[in-house]
Amino acid sequence: MEAENKLQQIKTDLQPYIKMMGSLADQVLVQDVSNYPIFVIHPDTIELGLPVVEKGPNSPWAIHVSTLEEFSAKQLIQEEKVAEFRKVYKDPEHHLCLFVLSDLGAQFIFLPRAEQAPS
Repeated sequence: MEAENKLQQIKTDLQPYIKMMGSLADQVLVQDVSNYPIFVIHPDTIELGLPVVEKGPNSPWAIHVSTLEEFSAKQLIQEEKVAEFRKVYKDPEHHLCLFVLSDLGAQFIFLPRAEQAPS
């Protein structure tokens, strides 16, 4: 149950950033950077993706935006696993793909994007 509580806490901590991450995911898609945006959520300093939120008094997490291609290039996802990853990857228009580094280890989480208000 401890792990579930920790994941729920991470989701709660990230709520203020969901809209911003959605906007960044849209930019990655629209600019043809990648069809697979991935947000790296971590409490430390890492060399992966582009930093968009720094860890600080307002956030216990730093957020970087990355892509499946970078994960593959850096061998975080092995080449033979890329096709499998694409199968489980959820529609980025409806979910954010998070790669969370925490005391629970490293794991992928698909977080539903905030409900879009009709324009």
